[in-house]
Amino acid sequence: MTNTQVTLIQIDNYGPWTVTPTPRREVDLQTMQSRLYADVSQLVGNRQGYAFFGRFDNMVAVTNGLDIDDLALVQESIGNRYPVTASISVAVDSSPVAALGRASDRLQDAGSAQDESRREILRGETLAETERTDDDVQIAHFDVNDATGKYTDELNEFDTFIRIEQGYAELMRYMRQAHESLSFFVGGDNVIAVCADLDTDDYRDAIDHVNEAVDVDLKVGVGQSGVAQAAGMGAKHALEACREDGTAVEFADRPAVAADDD
Repeated sequence: MTNTQVTLIQIDNYGPWTVTPTPRREVDLQTMQSRLYADVSQLVGNRQGYAFFGRFDNMVAVTNGLDIDDLALVQESIGNRYPVTASISVAVDSSPVAALGRASDRLQDAGSAQDESRREILRGETLAETERTDDDVQIAHFDVNDATGKYTDELNEFDTFIRIEQGYAELMRYMRQAHESLSFFVGGDNVIAVCADLDTDDYRDAIDHVNEAVDVDLKVGVGQSGVAQAAGMGAKHALEACREDGTAVEFADRPAVAADDD
């Protein structure tokens, strides 16, 4: 059974900050957001987690293996490196959607994202070391079939982007509603989903739905482990098996790494 530790990282008072004392240049804001995400990704990734940019002012991370002290260091690093601070909330559940919901509720209970008095909140529970297993995190790596041949080499870049985004949006919506899972676009034609304990039929269902809804054909590799990075590497190897064998769904052998491995 999955037991996913999901962490919400939210920039404090960001909207008002972007226009105080006058509106800031968009190019500067975009640069800061991308650098902040890169730093968060590295800080979490150095501890075997995964971070996703979401809307950039809100980032979602899978942090199995990190405790509250680790998250406090991430928070402190943001405050030391940037002109903004961040609040962090974490929750654990077999459903990634439920975990993110609880984490979100805790930050909302602490005050509005645009409340200037709400600064560097750190709330929630992490998965105790004694409760960790090699199956806590299931990661699925989705890829569009022949995206280069169908889109990149045939359409202009913006039309290609529209087709890929249509597939991602439909997958994101359906995986959340039907399978309690969180999906994130990670560039190119790739989507990584943080999943509940799904099986082959569940993934075939999602692939069939996206194909019928928006005519985008997907394949997926799935990995499961005690930490996000190991599960993600398993998913990448399983996706290569899909490419080699022409299959739609492949699972990696598990566990990819023991839960207590660094």
